[in-house]
Amino acid sequence: MSTTELAWFKSSYSGTQGDDCVEVAVTEQTVCVRDSKDVTRPRFDVGHEVWSRFVGFVTED
Repeated sequence: MSTTELAWFKSSYSGTQGDDCVEVAVTEQTVCVRDSKDVTRPRFDVGHEVWSRFVGFVTED
């Protein structure tokens, strides 16, 4: 699936200044991640399980 066909979204924690943000797009197989400041750079894809562990880690209190 090409980058333009994906439904990209930013975290609700992203600021309105547009700096230091990432965007994600979810497919059946992976979670795609890219730099929102330079969407022409290559994205990277991770499996759903890996993404869930990452989000769980960064959201721990």
